[in-house]
Amino acid sequence: METFTNVLLVTANVGSLFNNTVRKYKPQFIALHFQEVGGKDYMVNMDKAESFFSNIESSEEMKEFDRTCIYVDTQFQAEDSFTALGSMYFIHKTLKNIYHYDFNKDFKAVVGQTKYVGSLDGVATVEKEKFPKNFWPDFKWSRKGYMRTRWLIHNRGLDLVNIHLFHDASNLIALNSSPSIYSANRKNALKYVINLLDSRYTAMPFFLFGDFNFRLDTRTLVQFLTIEADVVKDVKDSNYEVERITFEERDNDRQMLLQIEEKLFEYVHQAVFREDNGRALLKYDKEVTPFLDAVREEDITFPPYPYSEDHHKPRQYMNTRCPAWCDRILMSPTANDFINRRDYDGEGVFYNTIGPNVCMGDHKPVFLSFSLKTNNH
Repeated sequence: METFTNVLLVTANVGSLFNNTVRKYKPQFIALHFQEVGGKDYMVNMDKAESFFSNIESSEEMKEFDRTCIYVDTQFQAEDSFTALGSMYFIHKTLKNIYHYDFNKDFKAVVGQTKYVGSLDGVATVEKEKFPKNFWPDFKWSRKGYMRTRWLIHNRGLDLVNIHLFHDASNLIALNSSPSIYSANRKNALKYVINLLDSRYTAMPFFLFGDFNFRLDTRTLVQFLTIEADVVKDVKDSNYEVERITFEERDNDRQMLLQIEEKLFEYVHQAVFREDNGRALLKYDKEVTPFLDAVREEDITFPPYPYSEDHHKPRQYMNTRCPAWCDRILMSPTANDFINRRDYDGEGVFYNTIGPNVCMGDHKPVFLSFSLKTNNH
Protein backbone atom coordinates (compact mmCIF):
# COMPACT_ATOMS: atom_id res chain seq x y z
CA MET A 1 0.00 0.00 0.00
CA GLU A 2 1.38 3.41 -0.97
CA THR A 3 1.85 5.78 1.94
CA PHE A 4 3.15 9.34 2.25
CA THR A 5 5.66 10.89 4.64
CA ASN A 6 5.89 14.68 5.01
CA VAL A 7 9.50 15.79 4.66
CA LEU A 8 11.19 19.13 5.29
CA LEU A 9 14.74 19.72 4.01
CA VAL A 10 16.54 22.92 5.08
CA THR A 11 19.99 24.25 4.25
CA ALA A 12 21.37 27.16 6.23
CA ASN A 13 24.79 28.77 6.40
CA VAL A 14 25.04 28.94 10.21
CA GLY A 15 23.82 32.17 11.73
CA SER A 16 20.32 31.63 10.35
CA LEU A 17 17.53 29.23 11.24
CA PHE A 18 13.92 28.31 10.49
CA ASN A 19 11.18 29.82 12.69
CA ASN A 20 7.55 28.78 12.19
CA THR A 21 8.24 26.63 9.13
CA VAL A 22 7.90 23.41 11.15
CA ARG A 23 4.49 24.46 12.45
CA LYS A 24 3.32 25.52 9.01
CA TYR A 25 4.31 22.42 7.00
CA LYS A 26 3.93 19.76 9.74
CA PRO A 27 6.80 17.49 8.65
CA GLN A 28 7.36 14.01 10.04
CA PHE A 29 11.02 14.00 9.03
CA ILE A 30 13.27 17.07 9.15
CA ALA A 31 16.79 17.32 7.75
CA LEU A 32 18.81 20.44 8.64
CA HIS A 33 22.12 20.92 6.85
CA PHE A 34 24.46 23.60 8.13
CA GLN A 35 27.72 24.93 6.70
CA GLU A 36 30.44 27.04 8.31
CA VAL A 37 29.69 25.80 11.82
CA GLY A 38 31.40 28.25 14.14
CA GLY A 39 31.33 30.99 11.50
CA LYS A 40 34.36 32.66 10.01
CA ASP A 41 35.95 33.02 13.46
CA TYR A 42 35.45 29.32 14.19
CA MET A 43 38.47 28.90 16.49
CA VAL A 44 36.87 31.33 18.93
CA ASN A 45 33.24 30.31 18.42
CA MET A 46 33.44 26.54 18.03
CA ASP A 47 33.00 25.85 21.76
CA LYS A 48 29.53 27.41 21.43
CA ALA A 49 28.45 25.02 18.67
CA GLU A 50 27.13 22.30 20.97
CA SER A 51 24.89 24.70 22.89
CA PHE A 52 23.67 26.15 19.58
CA PHE A 53 22.52 22.74 18.40
CA SER A 54 21.14 21.86 21.83
CA ASN A 55 18.95 24.96 21.68
CA ILE A 56 17.47 23.69 18.41
CA GLU A 57 16.79 20.28 19.96
CA SER A 58 15.02 21.78 22.97
CA SER A 59 12.95 24.32 21.03
CA GLU A 60 9.17 24.21 21.23
CA GLU A 61 8.88 23.12 17.59
CA MET A 62 10.93 19.97 18.27
CA LYS A 63 9.00 18.57 21.24
CA GLU A 64 6.92 16.24 19.07
CA PHE A 65 10.07 14.74 17.53
CA ASP A 66 11.18 11.86 19.75
CA ARG A 67 14.26 10.72 17.81
CA THR A 68 17.24 12.76 16.63
CA CYS A 69 20.50 12.10 14.82
CA ILE A 70 23.09 14.89 14.98
CA TYR A 71 26.51 15.03 13.32
CA VAL A 72 28.64 18.15 13.67
CA ASP A 73 32.25 18.37 12.49
CA THR A 74 33.91 20.82 14.91
CA GLN A 75 37.41 19.28 14.93
CA PHE A 76 39.18 22.27 13.38
CA GLN A 77 42.55 21.08 14.66
CA ALA A 78 42.42 18.32 12.03
CA GLU A 79 43.15 20.55 9.04
CA ASP A 80 43.26 17.68 6.55
CA SER A 81 39.70 16.59 7.30
CA PHE A 82 37.85 19.54 8.91
CA THR A 83 34.71 20.59 6.98
CA ALA A 84 32.68 22.66 9.53
CA LEU A 85 29.56 20.83 8.35
CA GLY A 86 26.65 19.99 10.63
CA SER A 87 23.67 17.75 9.87
CA MET A 88 20.66 17.34 12.13
CA TYR A 89 17.77 14.94 11.59
CA PHE A 90 14.49 14.90 13.54
CA ILE A 91 11.90 12.12 13.43
CA HIS A 92 8.32 12.79 14.52
CA LYS A 93 6.66 10.42 16.97
CA THR A 94 4.07 9.48 14.30
CA LEU A 95 6.77 8.15 11.95
CA LYS A 96 7.38 4.55 13.00
CA ASN A 97 9.13 2.81 10.14
CA ILE A 98 12.51 4.53 9.74
CA TYR A 99 16.03 3.14 9.56
CA HIS A 100 19.49 4.68 9.44
CA TYR A 101 22.37 3.14 7.49
CA ASP A 102 25.57 1.92 9.08
CA PHE A 103 28.10 2.21 6.24
CA ASN A 104 30.03 -0.71 7.73
CA LYS A 105 27.04 -3.05 7.93
CA ASP A 106 23.38 -2.42 7.14
CA PHE A 107 20.29 -0.45 8.09
CA LYS A 108 19.28 -0.26 11.74
CA ALA A 109 16.21 1.24 13.39
CA VAL A 110 16.50 4.82 14.61
CA VAL A 111 16.05 4.86 18.38
CA GLY A 112 16.34 7.75 20.84
CA GLN A 113 18.95 10.48 20.47
CA THR A 114 22.24 10.08 18.66
CA LYS A 115 24.68 12.97 18.80
CA TYR A 116 28.26 13.36 17.63
CA VAL A 117 29.85 16.80 18.03
CA GLY A 118 33.60 17.02 17.47
CA SER A 119 35.50 14.51 15.40
CA LEU A 120 33.36 12.27 13.20
CA ASP A 121 36.16 9.82 12.48
CA GLY A 122 34.93 6.30 13.05
CA VAL A 123 31.24 7.24 13.15
CA ALA A 124 29.70 4.49 11.00
CA THR A 125 26.38 6.19 10.25
CA VAL A 126 27.88 9.18 8.46
CA GLU A 127 30.31 9.53 5.57
CA LYS A 128 32.31 12.78 5.50
CA GLU A 129 35.09 14.00 3.27
CA LYS A 130 36.98 17.23 2.71
CA PHE A 131 37.60 17.94 -0.95
CA PRO A 132 41.08 17.04 -2.27
CA LYS A 133 43.53 19.91 -2.69
CA ASN A 134 43.49 19.67 -6.49
CA PHE A 135 39.88 20.88 -6.48
CA TRP A 136 40.82 24.23 -4.93
CA PRO A 137 44.31 25.14 -6.25
CA ASP A 138 43.71 28.88 -5.83
CA PHE A 139 42.98 28.70 -2.09
CA LYS A 140 45.58 28.39 0.64
CA TRP A 141 43.15 26.49 2.86
CA SER A 142 39.55 25.39 2.69
CA ARG A 143 36.80 23.88 4.87
CA LYS A 144 34.81 22.68 1.87
CA GLY A 145 33.52 19.13 1.59
CA TYR A 146 30.46 16.94 1.90
CA MET A 147 28.69 14.78 4.51
CA ARG A 148 26.35 11.91 3.62
CA THR A 149 23.77 9.94 5.58
CA ARG A 150 21.51 7.17 4.27
CA TRP A 151 17.92 6.50 5.32
CA LEU A 152 15.10 4.02 4.83
CA ILE A 153 11.72 5.70 5.36
CA HIS A 154 8.79 3.28 5.03
CA ASN A 155 10.97 1.13 2.74
CA ARG A 156 12.04 4.11 0.62
CA GLY A 157 15.84 4.43 0.55
CA LEU A 158 17.41 7.90 0.35
CA ASP A 159 20.83 9.51 0.56
CA LEU A 160 20.88 12.98 2.16
CA VAL A 161 24.07 14.88 1.35
CA ASN A 162 25.25 18.09 3.01
CA ILE A 163 27.63 19.98 0.71
CA HIS A 164 29.74 23.14 0.77
CA LEU A 165 31.55 24.19 -2.41
CA PHE A 166 34.16 26.87 -3.09
CA HIS A 167 33.41 30.58 -3.18
CA ASP A 168 34.71 33.26 -5.55
CA ALA A 169 37.84 34.65 -3.92
CA SER A 170 37.92 37.75 -6.12
CA ASN A 171 35.21 39.52 -8.11
CA LEU A 172 37.89 40.85 -10.45
CA ILE A 173 39.20 37.38 -11.29
CA ALA A 174 35.64 36.06 -11.71
CA LEU A 175 35.09 38.82 -14.28
CA ASN A 176 37.99 37.65 -16.45
CA SER A 177 36.34 34.69 -18.15
CA SER A 178 33.04 32.94 -18.79
CA PRO A 179 32.74 30.60 -17.02
CA SER A 180 35.11 31.75 -14.29
CA ILE A 181 37.93 29.65 -12.87
CA TYR A 182 35.95 29.45 -9.63
CA SER A 183 32.99 27.98 -11.47
CA ALA A 184 35.33 25.34 -12.90
CA ASN A 185 36.52 24.43 -9.37
CA ARG A 186 32.93 24.02 -8.19
CA LYS A 187 32.09 21.94 -11.25
CA ASN A 188 34.94 19.52 -10.54
CA ALA A 189 33.94 19.11 -6.90
CA LEU A 190 30.24 18.62 -7.67
CA LYS A 191 31.06 16.08 -10.37
CA TYR A 192 33.20 14.23 -7.84
CA VAL A 193 30.35 14.01 -5.33
CA ILE A 194 27.71 12.96 -7.87
CA ASN A 195 30.00 10.25 -9.27
CA LEU A 196 30.70 9.05 -5.74
CA LEU A 197 26.97 8.75 -5.01
CA ASP A 198 26.62 6.54 -8.07
CA SER A 199 29.64 4.35 -7.41
CA ARG A 200 30.43 4.06 -3.68
CA TYR A 201 27.99 1.65 -2.03
CA THR A 202 24.73 0.75 -3.77
CA ALA A 203 23.35 3.79 -5.57
CA MET A 204 20.20 5.28 -4.06
CA PRO A 205 17.96 8.26 -4.83
CA PHE A 206 19.55 11.33 -3.28
CA PHE A 207 18.89 14.86 -2.14
CA LEU A 208 21.98 17.05 -2.32
CA PHE A 209 21.57 20.31 -0.43
CA GLY A 210 23.83 22.93 1.07
CA ASP A 211 25.85 25.99 0.08
CA PHE A 212 26.97 25.34 -3.49
CA ASN A 213 28.33 28.88 -3.74
CA PHE A 214 26.94 29.02 -7.28
CA ARG A 215 27.37 32.43 -8.91
CA LEU A 216 25.74 34.12 -11.84
CA ASP A 217 28.04 34.19 -14.86
CA THR A 218 29.80 37.40 -13.80
CA ARG A 219 31.31 38.32 -17.14
CA THR A 220 28.15 38.06 -19.24
CA LEU A 221 25.97 39.58 -16.52
CA VAL A 222 28.22 42.62 -16.16
CA GLN A 223 28.21 43.06 -19.93
CA PHE A 224 24.40 43.13 -19.79
CA LEU A 225 24.20 45.52 -16.82
CA THR A 226 26.74 47.99 -18.28
CA ILE A 227 25.93 47.93 -22.00
CA GLU A 228 25.44 51.74 -21.97
CA ALA A 229 28.48 52.53 -19.80
CA ASP A 230 32.16 53.36 -20.23
CA VAL A 231 34.88 51.50 -18.35
CA VAL A 232 37.56 53.05 -16.13
CA LYS A 233 40.26 50.80 -14.70
CA ASP A 234 42.44 51.73 -11.72
CA VAL A 235 45.73 49.89 -11.38
CA LYS A 236 48.29 49.52 -8.64
CA ASP A 237 51.42 51.59 -9.22
CA SER A 238 53.72 48.78 -8.12
CA ASN A 239 52.72 46.03 -10.56
CA TYR A 240 50.02 47.55 -12.80
CA GLU A 241 47.50 45.02 -11.50
CA VAL A 242 43.89 46.15 -11.83
CA GLU A 243 42.45 46.87 -8.38
CA ARG A 244 39.19 48.58 -9.35
CA ILE A 245 36.90 48.68 -12.37
CA THR A 246 34.30 51.45 -12.58
CA PHE A 247 31.49 51.61 -15.11
CA GLU A 248 30.23 55.16 -15.73
CA GLU A 249 26.93 56.06 -17.40
CA ARG A 250 27.47 57.87 -20.69
CA ASP A 251 24.23 59.86 -20.66
CA ASN A 252 23.91 60.69 -16.97
CA ASP A 253 26.74 63.09 -16.22
CA ARG A 254 29.22 60.17 -15.94
CA GLN A 255 27.53 58.86 -12.80
CA MET A 256 28.89 55.62 -11.41
CA LEU A 257 26.75 52.65 -12.46
CA LEU A 258 28.84 49.75 -11.15
CA GLN A 259 32.10 49.47 -9.27
CA ILE A 260 33.98 46.19 -8.84
CA GLU A 261 36.93 45.40 -6.61
CA GLU A 262 38.21 42.13 -5.20
CA LYS A 263 35.58 42.18 -2.43
CA LEU A 264 33.23 44.84 -3.78
CA PHE A 265 30.32 44.65 -6.22
CA GLU A 266 28.45 47.92 -5.92
CA TYR A 267 25.63 48.23 -8.44
CA VAL A 268 23.44 51.32 -8.25
CA HIS A 269 20.18 49.68 -9.35
CA GLN A 270 19.82 46.92 -6.74
CA ALA A 271 16.14 46.61 -7.59
CA VAL A 272 17.00 44.44 -10.60
CA PHE A 273 17.85 41.62 -8.18
CA ARG A 274 14.55 42.02 -6.28
CA GLU A 275 12.06 42.60 -9.08
CA ASP A 276 10.06 39.43 -9.67
CA ASN A 277 12.56 37.71 -7.33
CA GLY A 278 15.33 38.24 -9.87
CA ARG A 279 13.65 35.96 -12.41
CA ALA A 280 15.11 37.88 -15.39
CA LEU A 281 18.62 37.01 -14.17
CA LEU A 282 18.09 33.25 -13.95
CA LYS A 283 19.48 32.93 -17.49
CA TYR A 284 22.89 33.81 -16.01
CA ASP A 285 22.55 31.04 -13.41
CA LYS A 286 24.40 28.37 -15.40
CA GLU A 287 26.35 26.22 -12.95
CA VAL A 288 23.72 23.47 -12.63
CA THR A 289 23.36 23.15 -16.42
CA PRO A 290 26.23 20.64 -16.96
CA PHE A 291 24.53 18.28 -14.47
CA LEU A 292 20.95 18.31 -15.76
CA ASP A 293 21.21 14.64 -16.70
CA ALA A 294 22.08 13.80 -13.06
CA VAL A 295 20.07 16.25 -10.93
CA ARG A 296 16.75 18.03 -10.84
CA GLU A 297 15.62 21.17 -9.02
CA GLU A 298 12.29 22.80 -8.31
CA ASP A 299 11.73 26.17 -10.00
CA ILE A 300 13.48 28.99 -8.16
CA THR A 301 10.95 31.60 -7.05
CA PHE A 302 12.96 33.35 -4.32
CA PRO A 303 15.42 36.24 -4.74
CA PRO A 304 19.22 35.90 -4.79
CA TYR A 305 21.56 37.12 -2.04
CA PRO A 306 23.88 38.01 -0.03
CA TYR A 307 21.82 40.25 2.20
CA SER A 308 22.94 43.04 4.46
CA GLU A 309 23.74 42.00 8.03
CA ASP A 310 22.19 45.24 9.31
CA HIS A 311 19.09 44.01 11.17
CA HIS A 312 17.24 47.19 10.15
CA LYS A 313 17.67 46.33 6.44
CA PRO A 314 16.74 42.64 5.99
CA ARG A 315 16.00 43.00 2.25
CA GLN A 316 18.97 45.17 1.29
CA TYR A 317 21.90 43.53 -0.45
CA MET A 318 25.42 43.40 0.84
CA ASN A 319 27.79 44.90 -1.72
CA THR A 320 30.64 42.41 -1.30
CA ARG A 321 29.67 40.36 -4.37
CA CYS A 322 27.02 40.02 -7.03
CA PRO A 323 23.80 38.51 -5.66
CA ALA A 324 23.27 34.87 -6.68
CA TRP A 325 21.42 31.71 -5.71
CA CYS A 326 24.10 29.96 -3.65
CA ASP A 327 22.09 27.72 -1.31
CA ARG A 328 20.16 25.09 -3.24
CA ILE A 329 18.37 21.78 -2.91
CA LEU A 330 19.09 19.39 -5.79
CA MET A 331 17.86 15.83 -6.21
CA SER A 332 18.47 12.82 -8.41
CA PRO A 333 15.84 12.04 -11.07
CA THR A 334 14.81 8.98 -9.04
CA ALA A 335 14.30 11.10 -5.90
CA ASN A 336 12.27 13.55 -7.98
CA ASP A 337 10.00 10.68 -9.01
CA PHE A 338 9.24 9.93 -5.35
CA ILE A 339 7.88 13.41 -4.62
CA ASN A 340 4.10 13.36 -4.41
CA ARG A 341 2.87 16.36 -6.39
CA ARG A 342 -0.75 16.47 -5.30
CA ASP A 343 -2.08 19.92 -4.54
CA TYR A 344 -5.35 19.25 -2.75
CA ASP A 345 -5.97 19.93 0.96
CA GLY A 346 -3.28 22.60 0.85
CA GLU A 347 -0.53 20.06 0.30
CA GLY A 348 2.13 20.23 -2.38
CA VAL A 349 5.77 21.05 -3.00
CA PHE A 350 7.27 24.26 -1.63
CA TYR A 351 10.78 25.53 -2.46
CA ASN A 352 11.55 28.86 -0.88
CA THR A 353 13.55 30.84 1.66
CA ILE A 354 12.74 31.36 5.33
CA GLY A 355 12.37 34.82 6.87
CA PRO A 356 12.32 37.14 3.83
CA ASN A 357 11.69 40.15 6.06
CA VAL A 358 13.97 39.14 8.92
CA CYS A 359 17.73 39.68 9.11
CA MET A 360 19.43 36.29 9.47
CA GLY A 361 22.90 37.20 8.26
CA ASP A 362 23.96 37.30 4.62
CA HIS A 363 22.19 34.00 3.83
CA LYS A 364 18.56 33.06 4.40
CA PRO A 365 17.72 29.37 4.92
CA VAL A 366 16.42 27.59 1.83
CA PHE A 367 13.85 24.83 2.33
CA LEU A 368 12.01 22.18 0.37
CA SER A 369 8.77 20.83 1.81
CA PHE A 370 7.11 17.87 0.14
CA SER A 371 5.33 14.59 0.67
CA LEU A 372 7.50 11.54 -0.03
CA LYS A 373 5.90 8.53 -1.69
CA THR A 374 6.65 5.52 0.52
CA ASN A 375 5.46 1.95 0.83
CA ASN A 376 4.51 -0.04 3.89
CA HIS A 377 5.34 -3.36 2.17
